[in-house]
Amino acid sequence: MATYLELKEQAEKLLAQAEKMREQEIADTIADIKEKVRLYGLTAEDLGLGRSSGPGTGRAKAAKSASAAAVKYRGPNGETWGGGRGRKPQWVMQALKDGRNIEEFAVRGR
Repeated sequence: MATYLELKEQAEKLLAQAEKMREQEIADTIADIKEKVRLYGLTAEDLGLGRSSGPGTGRAKAAKSASAAAVKYRGPNGETWGGGRGRKPQWVMQALKDGRNIEEFAVRGR
């Protein structure tokens, strides 16, 4: 039969092992999330993490929606892009890399 001190030592080892496993799972999860954010061209605002998502930001949200760019391009899976300044979404960069013309994705009849 194990003594109290032996059991305590085993418990401490298990807790240390569990913490290492937790840290690895967190790192794997973060890597997976970052890959999906990159793949889909998501922003902090898309995820509800932007400045305008906090309390007391009703005016900021209203101002943002009023100044949001109109959709000029629609991707093969329904993704949208206003064609403005800044980084192009991943689906646009991939289409251009594949030799496609951005005008193939132009929204007609706006």
